[in-house]
Amino acid sequence: MTQETQNPPRAAEGLAADSASVRLRAALAAGTNPHPALVAALVARCAVEPDFSVRETLTWALTRQPADVTLPLLLDELASPQAQARSQALHTLSKIGDRRAWPALTRELLTDADDEVARSAWRAAVVLVPEGERAALAVALATQLGRGEHPTQLSLSRALIALDETAPPVLRTAMTSPEPRVRAHAHATEHLRRDPEAGFAYALEEAKRVAVLGPDGRKEDGDSGADR
Repeated sequence: MTQETQNPPRAAEGLAADSASVRLRAALAAGTNPHPALVAALVARCAVEPDFSVRETLTWALTRQPADVTLPLLLDELASPQAQARSQALHTLSKIGDRRAWPALTRELLTDADDEVARSAWRAAVVLVPEGERAALAVALATQLGRGEHPTQLSLSRALIALDETAPPVLRTAMTSPEPRVRAHAHATEHLRRDPEAGFAYALEEAKRVAVLGPDGRKEDGDSGADR
């Protein structure tokens, strides 16, 4: 495989092989013996690779390549119509950790209609955000409170918590939202922030109850409970 990474066309063929095990070995070789000529093939494969283990190895291989080569191609992928291309590019950018990518983390990506893309954008954003932009990022992320099912909500909570002291003000604001799902998610996030060992599922269910019924167990005025 070392010989293949010294021969980029042959290595690229391995990345596109029918067998997942062959693709995995090719990705491992590409990372073990980095070669700038392989970057385009690695990025292209990320957009279509169906196997999770291979995708993770592709990302690892890209982190081993020169950032000046990988960044422009990954940033181009953020405009792809393919959700997986956007999601995997964001995931890889978060692993590379080069803050030159921060300007590409747009509000459009943070609110992407595809949950996997949005989750990848949230994780990348908290890694890449400059210190002076943390508060604005917390505000942007808070607009997504109440979105999606448990995995999506947990991802957002973790991203907000990772922003440290900028999270509590936006969570307090969200706790007064007219939307029960938003209030519940904000309460659950604050609970998890205060007690990282707490189970998020339990915290969310309890927060939903409080958001709909109020802290004293009585239904709040104007809430039908339909969103519970």
